[in-house]
Amino acid sequence: MANDAPLSTEDEHALVRRARWGDGEAFARLYRAHVDAVHALAWRMTGNRAAADDITQDTFLRMSRFLNGLRADTPLRPWLRRVATNLAVDRLRREAGRNDALPDQLEDPAGAAPEQASEFEGLLRRLPPLARTVLWLNLVEGWSHAEIGERFGRTASWSKSIASRAVARLRQALDGGEAP
Repeated sequence: MANDAPLSTEDEHALVRRARWGDGEAFARLYRAHVDAVHALAWRMTGNRAAADDITQDTFLRMSRFLNGLRADTPLRPWLRRVATNLAVDRLRREAGRNDALPDQLEDPAGAAPEQASEFEGLLRRLPPLARTVLWLNLVEGWSHAEIGERFGRTASWSKSIASRAVARLRQALDGGEAP
């Protein structure tokens, strides 16, 4: 992934306005300024590089389609993060089957091993995709359990239950018990 120097707020606003008018270089600069953050978020949520690549591509495709609807005076990154998060959740839901087929119980992921990243991220990656996504959305992205439940077509209690069981598994792993 390529990343230009960080953009000032004013520069980003100007680039959004130019990109709306069809300026390909302005769009490319916006892409380079945000692609690493979007890809990192998608990777953390899915634990799969190919899925993260797809989500990143789809996020920027959506940006290109909805650029005229975005306010030029608001930060772009929160919108991009929300789109990437929604795409990751949609992917998880598709992989799990129909909405009502999402598992309520956590299952051990096959062959999972922590990456050489932070201990939290390594443990988080060892959790099943559903648990990883719910925890990430709640603890890192700041989504409420009501928002998470709504996005998955479930209740806030469902989200709390998944998060609680995942945290308990992480604690057990940290205390020297079984891996998550």
